[in-house]
Amino acid sequence: MADFSFPYFYNYPPYFTLQPVRDTREKQVELWKQLILKYCKHHKYFVVDLEEGDFPLFANANIDRKLTYEAREVFLGALVSEGKAEWMDKGHRRCLILWRRIQDWAELLLSFVRENGMEDSVMTLEEIMSGDETRGTELAGIDRGVLIRAIKILEQKGKAAMFKGQATDDDGVKFSAH
Repeated sequence: MADFSFPYFYNYPPYFTLQPVRDTREKQVELWKQLILKYCKHHKYFVVDLEEGDFPLFANANIDRKLTYEAREVFLGALVSEGKAEWMDKGHRRCLILWRRIQDWAELLLSFVRENGMEDSVMTLEEIMSGDETRGTELAGIDRGVLIRAIKILEQKGKAAMFKGQATDDDGVKFSAH
């Protein structure tokens, strides 16, 4: 986590406890929402698990503080209510972080295909997520579910066609030039 620059409040113990005063809590929630989005984008986290110890941002060993389950749920719930995250289960234990909207991922994918002359070519989802072509780009490490949803947007526009492979690793997409 050394290459990530944390905001001032991250080392201030009261910010790890849900604040009872409404105005203070609103500011706290806003700061945490921004931090979660920036942190997830920086480290390419797409899924945050609310269970203890699974997400390093929610604990600060330097000040011996960690967020309660309730606080984590409040902060992620605030992102969900703004459309910047989605609960992945009914129990609110896993959360998909959308530091970029699905529509924006679709546009980024299409731009990548065009800039690299890949119109009318076929790529597996695995190649897009972790192949040599996307290494060093924002697409590298994209969550499979986010990628599939972005491709479906492109399919609706006639810019791509997804197909099933023999194995999950073989699922692919053909991009269209028109």
